[in-house]
Amino acid sequence: MGTRLFMQPTPLRNTPRRLSLTWRVIVPGSLLLLVLVVLFVCLGQYYLTRQMESNRLEHHEHQQREIGLALRRSSDTLRQLAGLLASSPALGSALENDDSAALAQLVGAQWPMLQLEVGVDNIFVYDQQGDELAHFDHGDDPPFFPARRWVEEALSSEVPLTRLRCALACHQFAAVPVLQGGESQGVVIFSRDLAEMMREVKVVSNSEIALMVTGNDLQTAAPGYQQIADWDGVMVALTRPEQTLPILRAAAANVPIQQLVSAPYSVHRDNRQLEVSAVYMWEDGDWRSAGYFLLIADTTLSMMSIQAATRTLLLVGLVGGVIAELLLLLILLGPVSRLRRVSALLPSLARGEFERVEGQLSHTPKHLHNEIDVLEESTRALAQQLHGLETDAKERSAELSSRIKELARERDFASSLLDTAQVFIVAQDHQGHIRLANSYTCHTLGVSERALLGRPFIEVFNRVHPVSDTFAEPTAAAPGPALPEESTFETRDKRHATVVWSHAPLNEADTGGLSRISVGLDITERKSIEARLGWLAERDPTTELYNRRYFQEALGLALDEHTEVAVLLLDLDRFREINELCGHHAGDALLKEIAFTLSANLGQRSTIARLGGDEFALLMTDIQSEQAVSAARYVLQLINTIDFSAAGRQHHVSASVGIALYPQHGNSAEDLLASADIAMYKAKEQGEPDWHLLSMGDSAKSELQERVYWTERVRQALKKDEFELWVQPIVCLKDGSIKHFEALIRLRNADQSLVGPEHFICIAEQSGLITQIDRWVIRESLTALGVLQQRGISLALNLSGQSLHDHGLSQYLTRELQTHRVDPHHLILEITETAAITDFSVAHNVLQKLRDLGCKTALDDFGVGFSSFHYLGKLPVDYIKIDGSFIRNLLTQPDSQTIVKAIAELARGFGKQTIAEFVDQPALLPLLRTHGIHYAQGYHLGKPTPLAALLDDAARP
Repeated sequence: MGTRLFMQPTPLRNTPRRLSLTWRVIVPGSLLLLVLVVLFVCLGQYYLTRQMESNRLEHHEHQQREIGLALRRSSDTLRQLAGLLASSPALGSALENDDSAALAQLVGAQWPMLQLEVGVDNIFVYDQQGDELAHFDHGDDPPFFPARRWVEEALSSEVPLTRLRCALACHQFAAVPVLQGGESQGVVIFSRDLAEMMREVKVVSNSEIALMVTGNDLQTAAPGYQQIADWDGVMVALTRPEQTLPILRAAAANVPIQQLVSAPYSVHRDNRQLEVSAVYMWEDGDWRSAGYFLLIADTTLSMMSIQAATRTLLLVGLVGGVIAELLLLLILLGPVSRLRRVSALLPSLARGEFERVEGQLSHTPKHLHNEIDVLEESTRALAQQLHGLETDAKERSAELSSRIKELARERDFASSLLDTAQVFIVAQDHQGHIRLANSYTCHTLGVSERALLGRPFIEVFNRVHPVSDTFAEPTAAAPGPALPEESTFETRDKRHATVVWSHAPLNEADTGGLSRISVGLDITERKSIEARLGWLAERDPTTELYNRRYFQEALGLALDEHTEVAVLLLDLDRFREINELCGHHAGDALLKEIAFTLSANLGQRSTIARLGGDEFALLMTDIQSEQAVSAARYVLQLINTIDFSAAGRQHHVSASVGIALYPQHGNSAEDLLASADIAMYKAKEQGEPDWHLLSMGDSAKSELQERVYWTERVRQALKKDEFELWVQPIVCLKDGSIKHFEALIRLRNADQSLVGPEHFICIAEQSGLITQIDRWVIRESLTALGVLQQRGISLALNLSGQSLHDHGLSQYLTRELQTHRVDPHHLILEITETAAITDFSVAHNVLQKLRDLGCKTALDDFGVGFSSFHYLGKLPVDYIKIDGSFIRNLLTQPDSQTIVKAIAELARGFGKQTIAEFVDQPALLPLLRTHGIHYAQGYHLGKPTPLAALLDDAARP
């Protein structure tokens, strides 16, 4: 393990010499600079040439404009001179009188001045018929022109006209009509040769100039003139003929005359660069010849300037490139030398000479760092890291040897963990065959691992009830998705185990052919618990019959699926006596026996449920009224035959049955149960165990409608806060003081009338809304008690029997006490004796929780059931409220006096205070004091008043 981290490199021999990095940079850089210089020079020459051509084109256009302006000025001058002569009255009179002598004399007088000073060559005078009357010239041949047509045109339009006409010479003409008395008497025509304009054009263009006339007939008609055959032209006039004529003929051989009008043409002759251009003179419309001014400009100097500039650019570019290459060479020498030194040290790194490399690398200040400095530092850092890695490698080799030993121990631990884990662990190949199983799996199945290996997984663990509907069974091609599934199989002790499996794929290349691993958890006990919970959700645990929730759901389904449905509601008579005399265990035994009897005899034909307490219900379908009555009679017969004994006493069991039919007595499960409940109470009112079929008479209908009405009315009152609290004082008999009041609930109608609790409390208890009313009373009472407690006044509230089963009552009361900042000692919570005795254990727990909060408790309507004396000492109450039925008859019945006296003595023995209800006569007060009653309540002492009035009195100082 002590070998070096790096292998020694093989020495390089006969390595060919290579071109240095410096020259690899300099040579391509020099070539690039040379190309850039040449390109720069070519572009400069190109743009200078283009600029010169553009300038010459602009100069050509300027010359054309200037020559055109000169021609127009000359034509206008000639027209004005002719007009001056034509405007003479004497000329018009001579033409009118056809006086040739006067005409000759008049024009002759003007002729010398016009010829010498203005350059007029000819003057013609014509009459109205176009006949020539006078002609003055300088002796040359007169020009040829259409005199008669021009005279007619001038006379008809009475407007002067000008023409340019070229033949063997180019002349300008101006024809002006002579007016006399508003009529045209003749025409005066002036002409002038354009040869005189040559000087002006030469001055304007600063070039050699020639005047050329073109036409097919001119070459034969002018044998003495210089001709240019390529242009069909004759040179009328030109400057320096011996130099300009060869240039023009050379240009004519290459370009047409019309192209020279558009743009100049360059000609190289006698080491000179010349430029030829032409200016077209507009022609007479009916003539076959045209005139051109030809301009020859010398552009040699401009071209020489461009060439000189090009040479200068080339020289500057070459000199700059050489200087740049020299500077680049100087810049690269030092860095390349350092690079060469670093590259020479790299083989030393391969040989492991780390200290030598670190010693030969120089250090540079941080502010002067460049890329080569970074390379040197990186090389130095690499040498240090490699040195450290070599040291670490030796240490890691030793650690690796130790780690191998640890892994061996961990492997042994993992193997033992698989064997001791209380879960099923199975590994499979891609065909689903078992290749590995832990000891727990083999022990549970009662087979050895050798007998288990190679068997198909689905054969050993027979799967049922997959968890996921999308589960796909593993095949030979695909071992299956990693989804959980449940399987049930038989263990070695012949019990059926339910296991939930989780599968995970494995890499066969790394696991020796294993495709997936399966881990199973035994959930047999959990499944049993879930089944039990599902049973409890639908069953009554005491009787094992269906409970109220299931019965209501079954009734709803029956109403949807059947046209005739009957509900039989059974309530046991005097069941509470058995609970009170023999205990609740005896009552539960009776309920179980009744449930068994009903199930054994009617279970196949009906759905039987215990709705609560001593109430049972039977659901029968496809049954008519006569059959329902027969079934009720049969039920009563079964109940009466039960022979029940408890605590050494024989008890006769009887019941009352109410019958409701669908659709006669209701269209919903709630209405049908309510109708059956009414029928059951009708049966009890008959005075003996009996059945009652709810009739469709007015009384039954009205009772059902009233029940439905008050149920909805209570819901509306809770929603719209239409309840009101009233209070009735409870007077201390010792001193007549009033320290606490009892809160009474009233319902306010839309017409402001009040409804007493006797109208809706019973309905609220039957519909389950009573717990919401109790909470409303608690909230409103505590709001008022926050004010009343400052005067030492307490409030007593009545709680229904159903609120004893309200598991959230204690938390709700605690929250409201904190919200309203009320002292709980000023709050008295009353429950009836009947509710307390019916479910004693629940009542005891609820009353104790209320007292733990600091509230006081009272037992209302005490004395109705004499067996309650047995529980009085066990109930955590502070007050005993004696039922009003004893107080009303206290003056007339000795039995009532005996009972009241006994209750008072019993309450004193248990340390509880007593309250007498329904005190409506003054004569009752001395008698109550005699018996030791502490408080009294009734209309004689105070009638109920609104709680708001009590709050107003408490707010007064």
